[in-house]
Amino acid sequence: MPQFDPAVWSPQLVWLAITFVALYLLMSRVALPRIGDILEERETRIARNLEKAETLKAKVDEAVATYEQRMADARARAQETLRQARDAAADEAARRHAELGAELSRRIGEGEARIAEAQAEAAAGVRDIAVDVAAGAAQRLLGGRIDRKGVTAATEAVLAETG
Repeated sequence: MPQFDPAVWSPQLVWLAITFVALYLLMSRVALPRIGDILEERETRIARNLEKAETLKAKVDEAVATYEQRMADARARAQETLRQARDAAADEAARRHAELGAELSRRIGEGEARIAEAQAEAAAGVRDIAVDVAAGAAQRLLGGRIDRKGVTAATEAVLAETG
């Protein structure tokens, strides 16, 4: 192997030094600045993207806060509408209850009046029947004509005592 021959080492070392210096200069002057520029551009782009992301995040947070506020307002309006509807229904029920109570009171009054009237008619009917029965019984017992006015007065007196 010729590279292990000590006689050819000096030219190899010279070419090694020349190649090393050329590659070093090429890398330091051309490749590394381009790589540095690319890295700086990438870092700048990343920083811009982060700024955009923060801006968008702030907008999203603002939109979420607006959405939540609107939802809270909508819930409050819905609760208020529900409360108003419930109050209106309760008022309507109370009004109908009062109307029904008044109607029932009126009907009860009418019924009581009819009952009182029927009782009065029945009482009058009972007095007439009592007078007729008393007059008939007295006529049979006494065997003659009986004064109807006297029987009526006596029957009224007895009914007043018992009644």
